[in-house]
Amino acid sequence: QLSCLVKMVTLHGIPKDLDSYPKDLLLFLSPSDYAATGSCTQFFANIGEANLHVLQRESSQRKQLLLEALACLKIPGTQINEENAEILGHLVCDLGGEYIRSSGGNLLKQLSQCDSFLPDQEEAIRSVISSGNTTFGPPVAWSAFTLNELSGLIPVLDHSILQKIPK
Repeated sequence: QLSCLVKMVTLHGIPKDLDSYPKDLLLFLSPSDYAATGSCTQFFANIGEANLHVLQRESSQRKQLLLEALACLKIPGTQINEENAEILGHLVCDLGGEYIRSSGGNLLKQLSQCDSFLPDQEEAIRSVISSGNTTFGPPVAWSAFTLNELSGLIPVLDHSILQKIPK
């Protein structure tokens, strides 16, 4: 339905008020389509707020969106800063373990909003959290607020991390 709606909306060119359309609609446009109305950074910030589940997790379309987002944000390696993590939004759910590891805690807030993880991602999340080198600090220093912030990651935490969290 969304794919069909995009064809209708863009029949006479890209509308100038594209930002006022539902974010999920943008999943079926390319950044070059959007370029006439805004920046690629704005496009991916909107994509980051969209419901990515509209596209299948391992689909080529979803992988392409992530690759284009990384190129737009000029992220050369696997390290992503907090600002770019914010722009990527839900797209961080598709980043591999190497990105999670080298970005340290910068992705944790966005990752906690993901519905599921691949084993490689889970291992990377545990590794980053265990290191304690995040803005949340080591699990022994966590509070109820910290757990609330990272609530989506709790199912990923293993016994060795859980036992360190204060009661």
